[in-house]
Amino acid sequence: MSTSTEHVDDVPRNHGTATGDPHVSRETAPALAWAVGGLPPEIDGHRAALVASVPEADESTPLAAQLAIDARRRIELQGRQFPRPERTRIITVANQKGGVGKTTTTVNLAAGLAQSGLRVLVIDNDPQGNASTALGIEHRAGTPSIYEVLVEDEPLRNTIQECPSVPGLYGVPATIDLSGAEIELVSLVSRETRLRRALDAYLLEREERGEEQIDYVFVDCPPSLGLLTVNAFVVGREVLIPIQCEYYALEGLSQLLKTIELIKAHLNPELRVSTILLTMYDGRTNLAQQVAAEVREHFPDQTLRTTVPRSVRISEAPSHAQTVMTYDPGSTGSLAYLEAARELAERAPRPADLR
Repeated sequence: MSTSTEHVDDVPRNHGTATGDPHVSRETAPALAWAVGGLPPEIDGHRAALVASVPEADESTPLAAQLAIDARRRIELQGRQFPRPERTRIITVANQKGGVGKTTTTVNLAAGLAQSGLRVLVIDNDPQGNASTALGIEHRAGTPSIYEVLVEDEPLRNTIQECPSVPGLYGVPATIDLSGAEIELVSLVSRETRLRRALDAYLLEREERGEEQIDYVFVDCPPSLGLLTVNAFVVGREVLIPIQCEYYALEGLSQLLKTIELIKAHLNPELRVSTILLTMYDGRTNLAQQVAAEVREHFPDQTLRTTVPRSVRISEAPSHAQTVMTYDPGSTGSLAYLEAARELAERAPRPADLR
């Protein structure tokens, strides 16, 4: 797969108003053009005035309400610099249930943070290699990858590639070799801590060389609770759990939380569930609303206010070797992930989460 930046030119070009959004009214378009055009206001008061200019819409008109939310997000988020953490935040994205949006959440949150001025590293710890595909980095057999780091003690630095479409975003790819790593790790010394030692060594090396700090590290996990996921839990200081807004997604959550507690008790006392993100949310259905309400009731402090809707654009983006943040930056899904990234950045981690 090519890793050139030619994919950036594949971003869909909308036609209509100055904002590129055919649904935005002519009255609102001039204000939104400023925000969408990548020229951030110098004074926050200007942003507030633009937000106030967006027409109000209630839930009785769902499409208009969503368009109003999107317009406000464009104004609030485009060109904004997110706060830089004092130390590297290492976040493991995990849920043993498949299809809940782990990889999609990992790459899009990472891209959103990188676009907002932060330096982000994504470690693809899933043999499927989908995060590597979305980042547009090379992951054919034979490419230096996370497999060599875990099994052959390769320095992490030798496997890192820069994402071609998002400056400041880097990735460690997963190749097909990682499929056999679960078996090979069983016989290795310190099998649960190999990823942590590799990442800690890399971050320390950067510090000693006087290089810029990596602000965020995201570790994408396979949909299982094997040794690859255990390594991800041991390296992480925080856990982010994407939860699909359907009943089955809740069933495995208790088992996941028990596993996290075991890791915390025996291998990584710093670990905690810091963030829960509701994905594939459809506010038109009672089920999605009930699942969201139940999750917020049980995890009020961890659950982000932002929900990620079902979106064709989010699903299409990986086929172009991109995240939705570059594939269609003005789409509802892209704006939702950018809003979630801001929430994540503005949540100050406790000392136990810091490296």
